[in-house]
Amino acid sequence: MAEKKCVLVGVSGGIAAYKICTLVSSLMKKDYEVHVLMTKGAEKFVGVLTFETLSKQRVITDIFETGMDTEVPHISLAKKADCFVIAPATANVIAKIANGIADDMLTTTFLAATCEKLVVPAMNTAMLENPVTQNNIEKCRQLGMHILESGSGWLACGDTGKGRLPEAPVILDAVESLLQEDRFLTGKKVLVTAGPTQEAIDPVRYITNHSSGKMGYALARAARDLGAEVTLVSGKTALEAPVNVEMVNVTSAADMADAVLSRFEQMDAVIMSAAVADYTPAVKADRKLKKKDEDLYISLERTTDILKAMGERKKDSQVLIGFAMETEDLMKNAREKLVKKNTDYIIANSIAESGAGFAVDTNRVTIIGRDAEKDLGLLSKEETARQILQYCLKGGD
Repeated sequence: MAEKKCVLVGVSGGIAAYKICTLVSSLMKKDYEVHVLMTKGAEKFVGVLTFETLSKQRVITDIFETGMDTEVPHISLAKKADCFVIAPATANVIAKIANGIADDMLTTTFLAATCEKLVVPAMNTAMLENPVTQNNIEKCRQLGMHILESGSGWLACGDTGKGRLPEAPVILDAVESLLQEDRFLTGKKVLVTAGPTQEAIDPVRYITNHSSGKMGYALARAARDLGAEVTLVSGKTALEAPVNVEMVNVTSAADMADAVLSRFEQMDAVIMSAAVADYTPAVKADRKLKKKDEDLYISLERTTDILKAMGERKKDSQVLIGFAMETEDLMKNAREKLVKKNTDYIIANSIAESGAGFAVDTNRVTIIGRDAEKDLGLLSKEETARQILQYCLKGGD
């Protein structure tokens, strides 16, 4: 069994410290080894016992604390860490780590650590925007630390503005992106499409489909974790945007065609996992269509076949991957699509199989290439995404 990845979580004295309970719990569910380090200020907001219970590890808050263990705690933890995240990172802690001040357990361990480091600022808007804080954040960035931008909204002080701590899933996403070792896509540009399109009938109604975007978002995160510069072109979903990914939000099939085709030439790989409408209303009413006694007939016209358009333009150095979702004759239709659209791979995805298809967290796909096919079996969408990228872009099983 491979050793568990070790994540150090530094908690400083901000009101948002309570959110880190969820982060620690989420990291534990992912089977990481988690150690929490707290400042004295953080203890005023969340008790040590809470984090010890969640992490199943002792929380050391005093650098001079003694015990039976002969190891020097801040050195031993720093050595075993694969990632060190400080969240919330107050203006005070950011100032310390930017200038090498190590006067407590958290900052001393942080200074000793050589792993990937993530800083998540959270504070009052005026404090965050103060030039001193901004200079310290920039200094941290120049020193190789990763900065996760604060969110905007209502703050505990009563102000509204930037300075909110991102929610735990966003921080977890950022941490996991730093733990990936095999970054074989470094230097590559990858575009992923995701979600449904909406084709307007009138200002009130539209035609769409059941796509949740989960598979496409998983592919975008996986490509990012493997080192790629990722652009995610997404229809409307309820999903959180992946961190460190360029987001391009679109509505209609025409919007998606413009966004994808205008960027295609610069990409090393494109993964077309969005559920793009094949047809759109020929006439879009400017006003709401009123209900009448008789039936309503809507004339539909073909949308741009984005995958086919890319297949016609594709260079030998580019990898083009499409998806095929069918209710019958899946493999036959997918193989025909591979040739007809001139793709390198088609991901055959059955909507009829239990645990696969729209809106669920698992999937079962078969990768169809020019010379070989591979059934991945039923997996989480995250693992499905990793195996698709491994097979199609690295050429390994």
